[in-house]
Amino acid sequence: MIKQDIVNRVAEQLNITKVKAEIAVESVFNSLKNALKRGERIELRGFGVFIVKPRKSGVGRNPRTGEEVAIPPGKTIRFKPGKEIRAEKIAPGIDG
Repeated sequence: MIKQDIVNRVAEQLNITKVKAEIAVESVFNSLKNALKRGERIELRGFGVFIVKPRKSGVGRNPRTGEEVAIPPGKTIRFKPGKEIRAEKIAPGIDG
């Protein structure tokens, strides 16, 4: 599923134009992105939780040259599915 599929479903379910649905979907996604940028935890009941976690620095290798490369510390986003998703076996292999 891509973003346009979500827009189409929102438009269909709410009986609104695709333009209005796209504005709504973009607004939700922008709110989620901004919260994650601030390092906030996003909890969507019945769906799951997005958490920003620190990532350690490390050493990697350039696959072409074999040269060691320092990997700086950073942040990563983790998703933990909610009970409903795990119970329905929608996400096989994800046990939270």
